[in-house]
Amino acid sequence: MAASLPAPMLARAVDAVPEPDAVAGGLSYEPKWDGFRGIVGVEAGADDEREVTIGSRGSKPLTRYFPELVEAFAQQLPPCIVDGEIVVRTGRSGSERLDWEALSQRIHPAASRIAHLSETRPAMFVAFDLLSLEGENFMERPFAERRTALEKLAAGWRHPLYLVQTTTDVELARRWLVEFEGAGLDGVVAKPLAAAYAPGKRAMLKVKHHRTADVVLLGYRVHSSGHGVGSLLLGLYDDDDVLRNVGGASAFSDKRRKELVDELEPLVERDENGEMVKGATDRSRFSSSKDVSFVKLRPERVIEVRYDQLEGQRFRHTVQFERWRDDREPRSCTFDQLDRPVAYDLSDVLA
Repeated sequence: MAASLPAPMLARAVDAVPEPDAVAGGLSYEPKWDGFRGIVGVEAGADDEREVTIGSRGSKPLTRYFPELVEAFAQQLPPCIVDGEIVVRTGRSGSERLDWEALSQRIHPAASRIAHLSETRPAMFVAFDLLSLEGENFMERPFAERRTALEKLAAGWRHPLYLVQTTTDVELARRWLVEFEGAGLDGVVAKPLAAAYAPGKRAMLKVKHHRTADVVLLGYRVHSSGHGVGSLLLGLYDDDDVLRNVGGASAFSDKRRKELVDELEPLVERDENGEMVKGATDRSRFSSSKDVSFVKLRPERVIEVRYDQLEGQRFRHTVQFERWRDDREPRSCTFDQLDRPVAYDLSDVLA
C-alpha cells in the first residue's frame, strides 16, 4: 500500500493572501496547519478488516507512530486515500492550541513510548483533500469536486478525525491569517478551485507569518560539504540576563558561506593553545545521527532575522538572515521584543 500512495501536492510561498481572481477559476482558502503532513491510504483487507498506511511528505512512513489514528482510520474510513495533517492539541477547554513539541515526540524508536503517548497525548487528523474513494481516482478532478466529495465522506466522522474549514471569502481568509495564529496555526493556504491534484508540484499558494527580531550571534556550524558556514546559531537574553539559544539561520549561497568564515574569524573563541573552542547543541529525535557541534563565537554581534513563529523559547522554524545590526548592543536583544499572537481557541478552528 505504501508504494501506491502519491506524493503530496505542495504550495509555494506568497507575501499576502491572494485575491480570488489571482488564478483562473477562483480560489478556496483554508487554515494552514502546523503538524505532520499525512497521506492516508485505507484498503479493504481480509475479513472486512481495513489496512491503513500513513505516508509523509518525505520518504518516512508514519504508520507505526500513530496507532490511535490507524485505529480511527480503520473504523471510520472506507477504502480511500485522504490528504491532511496530523496534529496534537494542548491546553484547557477555551484556550487550546497546537503543540508541536508533543507531536514531534511521537517520532520515537520505542514502541512502548509511542503507545504511552498515543494514550496520554493522542493525535488528531485534519483532512483537506480526497484523492480516491472506493477505488475511484479523484486526482484528475477539480478541487471544487474533490472538496464536495470529501465533505460527504466526512459527514459522519468523530474525534480524532476532522475536516478543515474552507471559504471563498478572501476577507475571512485574511482574518484567519491573524486570528488562528493564536491557536498555533501556521498561516493560510489558497487552492485553485478548478485545478487537479498535482503530486509533488507547488500548485497551491501559502501565506505564513513573517516577523523580524534582533538576535545575538552565538556560533556557527560548518556546512555539510565541509566548506563554509552552514548555519548561524542565535540567542536572546532572558529575564535573568542569561543568553539562550533560540534557533538558527541558514540558506546561504556557496559564495556567502565561504565569506562568512572570514567575516566571523575575529569572533571565534580560542583556548590557551589557540585552538577553536567548540560546543554542541542538544540532540533531538530529528538530529540523533547528525553532527550537532558548532564553533563558538564571542556574543558581540547582532543580526536581524525574519521568523514566523516562536514556540516556548525557540523559533519554530529555521529563520532567515536579513542584515547585520552593528548599531545594537547584544544585551539589548531580549525576548521582550518578540511579537506574540493573541490567544485563540483551537476548538473554534476545528468547529
